[in-house]
Amino acid sequence: MDIERARFNMIESQIRTWEVLDQRVLDTLFDVKREAFVPEKYRPLAFVDMEIPLGRGEVMLAPKLEARMLQELTLKETDRVLEVGTGSGHMTALLARMARHAYSVELQQDLSAAAAARLAACGISNVTLEVGDAAQGWARYAPYDAIVLTGSVPLLPRQFLTQLNAGGRLLAVVGDPPAMTARLTTCLISGADDAAAYNETGLFETCIAPLRNVVQPERFVF
Repeated sequence: MDIERARFNMIESQIRTWEVLDQRVLDTLFDVKREAFVPEKYRPLAFVDMEIPLGRGEVMLAPKLEARMLQELTLKETDRVLEVGTGSGHMTALLARMARHAYSVELQQDLSAAAAARLAACGISNVTLEVGDAAQGWARYAPYDAIVLTGSVPLLPRQFLTQLNAGGRLLAVVGDPPAMTARLTTCLISGADDAAAYNETGLFETCIAPLRNVVQPERFVF
């Protein structure tokens, strides 16, 4: 397998065609070796347009979705970013390459440990990995300049919004299957709930697995 040719084809045929044209994002996708974050038995599928199993019911998001999320966050080199759901560590690596520091929280200890080893092997050190439940936010290092959720939520928990800096962006896939929308929420004015102001934009439709332990809304039962 010609790894570099496969990487090039992935970026040209999957990612560019899904409206990911930011050159800084594309350069980062070339630099961060996706195959290094894929479980060994699935490595031949590293560049395929699919989710890759990580065990315990978790998956690595498809390449084009990771890329599109990265582009929509419009990260700056000075940003501090929170990732909810470390998974394989690949998205963590991409965030760390484009921002000043990435904080990533994973519910599963073994997944976090495996991601830590992969990040270290790739020489990525501007990351802080935590094990815990961040389904309602992660206040320890708040406020953040950007937050990304790698699992979907039926409704956006308010706690995430309060952990953004002014100008901070939150990217989350919101809704129930099969109707989900990736949404970008920007904090216009930070502060107490009654003083804060946000702008929300629907970006694109997709469908991904739910974030574990997220609060469910009340639903009508007939």
